[in-house]
Amino acid sequence: MSVYEDLQGLVDKAVTTGLIEARDRTYATNRVLYALGLEALPDDVEQASDAPIPELLERLVADAVARGVIEDVLDDKEMLAAHIMDCFVPRPSAVEEIFWRTYDHSPQAATDYFYALSQNSNYIQTQRIEKNVHFKADSAYGTMDITINLSKPEKDPEQIRREREMTKDLGYPPCVLCAENEGYAGRTGHPARANHRIIQIDLLGENWYFQYSPYVYYNEHSIVLSEEHRPMKINRATFERLIAFTEKFPHYFIGSNADLPIVGGSILSHDHYQAGRYEFAMTRAKNAFTFTLDGFPDVSANVLQWPMAVIRLQSNDKDSLIHAADHVLKTWKSYDDEDAQIRAFTGKTPHNTVTPIARIRDRQYELDLVLRNNRTSDEHPQGIFHPHGDVQHIKKENIGLIEVMGLAVLPARLKGELNEIKQFLLGQKSAVAPYHQQWADEMKTIYGEMTDAQKVDAILEKELGKKFTRVLEDAGVFKERKAFERFIAALNT
Repeated sequence: MSVYEDLQGLVDKAVTTGLIEARDRTYATNRVLYALGLEALPDDVEQASDAPIPELLERLVADAVARGVIEDVLDDKEMLAAHIMDCFVPRPSAVEEIFWRTYDHSPQAATDYFYALSQNSNYIQTQRIEKNVHFKADSAYGTMDITINLSKPEKDPEQIRREREMTKDLGYPPCVLCAENEGYAGRTGHPARANHRIIQIDLLGENWYFQYSPYVYYNEHSIVLSEEHRPMKINRATFERLIAFTEKFPHYFIGSNADLPIVGGSILSHDHYQAGRYEFAMTRAKNAFTFTLDGFPDVSANVLQWPMAVIRLQSNDKDSLIHAADHVLKTWKSYDDEDAQIRAFTGKTPHNTVTPIARIRDRQYELDLVLRNNRTSDEHPQGIFHPHGDVQHIKKENIGLIEVMGLAVLPARLKGELNEIKQFLLGQKSAVAPYHQQWADEMKTIYGEMTDAQKVDAILEKELGKKFTRVLEDAGVFKERKAFERFIAALNT
């Protein structure tokens, strides 16, 4: 296939997916020719390439590298790919106009349009996401989702060198979540966003923006970000915004990472939420017990049967629900329980916060409040309510919103490491990582020597699910019902 056949194939795909109209073919072709450093389209292009957009794009970029148009470095290739796809994506005002016109007919149809656009424009990295390992694992709390994240491209030595020597702290865009990323070409150390589009939405009189994650971990994984670059903050206004979003998009849940280090997500510098159209294990969790929340007769309150400490509030009255949630948050932020190793402060440093998740279900407003605490100790220097040392060979990163709800996002290293454990369990030559050896020995003791590779795969998935469940149990602030009941008594004091 020639570069021109791939180019024509990409233009054809842009038309068939609705990125551009047939009338725009010549314009789009000329834009891509320029981006690729080509001056003309030959008359003898016999047949357009027939392949998915990501594959065609990858081939065009590889050709540009081969011809010396760009260097064979990750950032340069990412920037060129985004620039090529930007030739097919409408301007932000046009995208928003279509979105809100569609929204007037159906909020779900509007998000369907925007999700398809984000995939077809290659902003959502569909081809890379397919590399991820996904499976389900049963637990005492329901069926957990396990993902080994293989989608983000590995940085080669030249890319690492360039980032070390050439990365500039320009303060623009202020961070990778800011609205200023829309259309940004990218540079060494800052991702290419030329084909990126966001939808402005009003939340309680503030400008916020709605976008999809380029590396979606679940269906329609989206991000809702503040126009103002300001730190994450969980307060009453958070609950109000989350509920307001569910009213605009009742087919989506929305939640926020906690706002403190260790228990928060990876980006605490920019106020943002995560949303989507997916039912997590925690969403399906049963009630462990129900309790009365004094002063809030319109709000039902339940503690979930879940490895972390979760209070689920439900009401037909959103104001009562928000007021109740604010009461729980304020009480928790100053709550101490030495028997449960919970202290609200060390000096003036706060430790207590929540991870909130909102949805509309059965025509009721629903808020899940996951109680979090980020204290450390000599025994657990990375966090008392953080994955403990004996499970960190599987997961040692922060437990953020996605993990809280029952979806493990595990590091790419595990794919190769699990294969070595598999060979070990099959009695074959292997090189098990030292930090996995005890786990591998335990499995061999339990299951014995095995010869069925598929059976070993099933066992590894089962045991990995158990490890993730332990990770969540470690992160739970109340290990027994009595401790939870002491906090409920404080709520009703």
